[in-house]
Amino acid sequence: MQNALEVHNLKKTYNGFSLKDVSFTLPRGAVMGFVGENGAGKTTTIKAILGLIRKDAGDIRVLGGSIEDAETRAKIGVVFDDLHLHKTLRIRQAAKIFPHLYEDWDSSLFKEYLNRFNLDEEKKIKDLSRGMRMKLSIAVALSHHPDLLILDEPTAGLDPVVRDEVLEIFQDFMQDENHAILFSSHITSDIDKIADYLTFIHDGEILFSVTTDELLGEAGILKCSAEEAEALDAERDGLLRIRKNQFGCEILVRNKEQLRLRYPEAVIDSVTTEALMLFYARGDEV
Repeated sequence: MQNALEVHNLKKTYNGFSLKDVSFTLPRGAVMGFVGENGAGKTTTIKAILGLIRKDAGDIRVLGGSIEDAETRAKIGVVFDDLHLHKTLRIRQAAKIFPHLYEDWDSSLFKEYLNRFNLDEEKKIKDLSRGMRMKLSIAVALSHHPDLLILDEPTAGLDPVVRDEVLEIFQDFMQDENHAILFSSHITSDIDKIADYLTFIHDGEILFSVTTDELLGEAGILKCSAEEAEALDAERDGLLRIRKNQFGCEILVRNKEQLRLRYPEAVIDSVTTEALMLFYARGDEV
């Protein structure tokens, strides 16, 4: 089965910022969490994938084809952090435009999502809250039967209950093994709930792109004193990154279970996506 998305050696430089040989692969049937600090290059990468900005170098394959092909673009559902529709339009008026934009537009499915999200068709875009605009954007993205969803902060502005409902909708979408999702978000707890892969970008560079089982399942955080940290062997003990504070050290380790066998008394916690970001963005190499 072909991959849903392949990015190879993507480069883009503008306004003093550069994407540096960005590469990752998203298989069909998988959700990839795309994470990084503000300004790390997430949105720039997504815009390059969608052909919204011109890349300087590199190769991008979307659903086995090029984003320049209309047939490929028709199979992508996109959600940005805001809705790009004329603010004076009512939702029912906007709904008449979508069939002309999407060949596979499903009006019945769109109405189902409006009802599910409690969106009033008579509401004007300008009168929608940020959360309501985001829900409308998600409804549009899903209502033309895409194979690939590209989501840039899709749960931003939503309360926890609605966020959970949206994640359920994305999980329903993934029941089809031909589907895939690239999910960029600052809400790392949402990433933890649904991602199969985790790709971390920092200062325009991919630091890692691995399965969540490999990273979150096996890795751990060792808490110890500075003296205890000095006694460890980075290669033997699988030490990856270290953060020092006034109370001692926190060390990101490759395999928490192996380390527990070696040091039964050690305090080793599980890892979250947020903790990983902090280690790679603000921690040091061991």
